[in-house]
Amino acid sequence: MHKLNFQLSLLVGLSVISHSVFSAQQTTSYIAIHSKPKYLEMMAMPYANPNAPKGGLLSQAAQGTFDNLNSMNGKGNATEGVNYLFDTLMTQSLDEVGVLYPLLAQKVSFDPEKTQSVTFYLNPKARFSNGQAVTAADVKFSFDAYQTKSNLGLQMYLADLAKTEVINAHQVKFSFKSTHNPKMPFILATLPIYSKVDWQKRDFSRITLQPIIGSGPYVVERVDPGRSISYKRNPNYWAKDLPINKGRYNFDRLRYVYYRNWDIAFEGFKSGQYTLHEETNPKKWVTDYRFPAVKAGLVSQYKFRHHNPIATESYVFNTRRKPLNDIRFRQALTYAYDFEWQNKALFYGQYQRLQSYFENSELAATGRPSKTELELLKPLLPKLSSLMQQGVLANWKYPVSDASGFNRQNLLTARQLLIQAGYKVKEGQLFTPEGKKVQLEFLIQQDGKQRTLLPFIRNLKKLGIAVNLRQVDAPQYLERTRRYDFDMTTMSLPQSLNPGNEQTQFWGSIAAAQDGNYNYAGIRNPVIDQVISKLVASKNREQQVIYTRILDRLLRAGYYQIPTYGKGENWYAYWNMYQQPKIKPALSSGIEYWWSGPRTKDSRSGSAGCTSGSARRSRWTGSTWMCRPAASTAWSARTAPARPRR
Repeated sequence: MHKLNFQLSLLVGLSVISHSVFSAQQTTSYIAIHSKPKYLEMMAMPYANPNAPKGGLLSQAAQGTFDNLNSMNGKGNATEGVNYLFDTLMTQSLDEVGVLYPLLAQKVSFDPEKTQSVTFYLNPKARFSNGQAVTAADVKFSFDAYQTKSNLGLQMYLADLAKTEVINAHQVKFSFKSTHNPKMPFILATLPIYSKVDWQKRDFSRITLQPIIGSGPYVVERVDPGRSISYKRNPNYWAKDLPINKGRYNFDRLRYVYYRNWDIAFEGFKSGQYTLHEETNPKKWVTDYRFPAVKAGLVSQYKFRHHNPIATESYVFNTRRKPLNDIRFRQALTYAYDFEWQNKALFYGQYQRLQSYFENSELAATGRPSKTELELLKPLLPKLSSLMQQGVLANWKYPVSDASGFNRQNLLTARQLLIQAGYKVKEGQLFTPEGKKVQLEFLIQQDGKQRTLLPFIRNLKKLGIAVNLRQVDAPQYLERTRRYDFDMTTMSLPQSLNPGNEQTQFWGSIAAAQDGNYNYAGIRNPVIDQVISKLVASKNREQQVIYTRILDRLLRAGYYQIPTYGKGENWYAYWNMYQQPKIKPALSSGIEYWWSGPRTKDSRSGSAGCTSGSARRSRWTGSTWMCRPAASTAWSARTAPARPRR
């Protein structure tokens, strides 16, 4: 939703363009959508240290449990970091939008003006971790499995793929159903490739904790089911000397430790059970980093300001159900959310109110529609309700409170909107125009959500709406959301700077009718479908940006969700056994380019701390800090296609 998140790679290559009567077939060592590659001549990425030492560990926490090493079949709870096992056909840098460089495939051929097919040419040196060559048969097996045995969301993502053909051992061709799909080569190039031989006696559609053979930089070292998983660096990784991988994957071991919730996990971090922690709680970020290791200079806080769309935290309305199928009802409920008080009282002023589904990027719709937007919107407006028309044309701003905690004026507005829509209040209870009591169930999984949801629920009750805050365990939550068995829920939706087919999964009418897809709000709007199709078929970056902004306006005006809060940066805390390159990438924190090294002297404490050539951490004895070897734990920036976090 990600925003979708993709893996990374680079190789110096040539660009050969051939012409024929019917097409302008292009063969290059990259894929570039509406942009040009910057690093074709680079022998290493500018944000990498090619001379970074190998060794040590990187460790991170995960929440809940896991039962599946195959993250691509959509079953069970996928294991953190499993994507480190796999390479993709091509991959992008951390500084460019819509540009892919070679990994398993050393070049690619397609017609950028009429993209009906794409052919990838595999690197003959590509190998799986068992030494077996990566062939076109493995690529075909992977995509055949995705189209028949993966979750419906991924199958829909690949819906335009008509056929996968093996041309020869190192050449594979994909043909599309549509006559022009410029985003499809990009999508195909960024999905992991599995070994056909590895799955001859295994069912791809079933959950498994049996190690899977991949061609990536790490292999599974140890699995403690449901509790932790360790990976070790493959010293024979076939792509370790490619320019994109110079100075990358420097840690010998990665490990994820699972905790019941993030509060328990944080206690584990403080005691050194894992070494890198991404903080998402603003209260903790401001107040809780005063424990002895921080004071002694052994733990540091680090802010990374990125240039990606902020993941859209939101309250989702399931419009499949009454009265949530009423846009006037949804509009009124929007006034019950009080961000200003919440940010002051709960978030220590660390968040910003999200005004867009693509906040923090040029894709966000701001102000009133531009002249170009208006020209494209004009034929669409008659197909929208009057309320949506008003919202699309407005200088959009969500309701603002006085931060007093009472939200009185906005609640009065909400009540007036409900009355105008035919709702009535009797003895403190809201009734629909048909005379039925308005009762909602708010489905959640995480403990930490209660504190932020209760003020909103209290405001809904002031409007006469009875709300049951229903908290369930992870398996039940996943099953209920897959079947859209909820009235309201929370979601964190990642977005991409290069939006395309995934928008159909998030907002498309077909996805709304498919269990297990990502259109949780149940949006079925032909105008939105039409705009998404135009977005996917954009011929240049300008068109892509314009259609994304129009989509943004339509989503806001439909009141399908209440976007809440977010931040354009990542917060990390880590034990001081790590170093990082001086140049930071624009689109990612680039932690996979960090390495273990001697801890520098901390000016606050004057102590030198622990060296970490062999990955060491410290323990508090009650009066001093002592260095000792650490158990490994992991962090991963390599990710499979991102899904919304619910």
